[in-house]
Amino acid sequence: MKQSFWLKNIPVQTGYYLAGFSDGEGSFNVSLRKRSDHTMGWQVVLTFNISQKERTILALFKRYLECGRLQRRLDGISYFVVSNPTSIMERVIPFFNRFGFLSESKKKNFSLFKRIAEMVKNKEHLTQAGLQKIILLREKLNKGKGRKRKYSINDYQLSLQNYPQRLYAKPRIFRPEKRG
Repeated sequence: MKQSFWLKNIPVQTGYYLAGFSDGEGSFNVSLRKRSDHTMGWQVVLTFNISQKERTILALFKRYLECGRLQRRLDGISYFVVSNPTSIMERVIPFFNRFGFLSESKKKNFSLFKRIAEMVKNKEHLTQAGLQKIILLREKLNKGKGRKRKYSINDYQLSLQNYPQRLYAKPRIFRPEKRG
């Protein structure tokens, strides 16, 4: 795969520094959101983020990846986050493909994240089988203490039991009948 101009222009030392920083502090996440306006009733959200007290390093990510946003929490912690699917595919993944990780756990999480991102790009999340596969892969992502999820695989499976007919339905708008 040919590298984009922006990726070639990242100084090698800076690229490896940012990748090393991400190896320790970065996180690849796949979230589920209940959405009645989505075909499957669920939205898959891909996110890369880093939290840090010092904003300088986070600004380097924004500068060199040319995407994402910097935000500050009320407790003074700043974070850099990328959740735009195009930016994930065209910026975040190519960056970490070029400037890889040393830790096995981050390599594994990045590999899972890339697989899920590719499935979303190919619109597999819009089928029951594809969404289920994504959710099963997501269960392997970021294993260990501190992992928080609003919705689990059980929540997804329960939604299928409650609304099996929703597979390809569009939401109905309730309009009371006019009586005259």
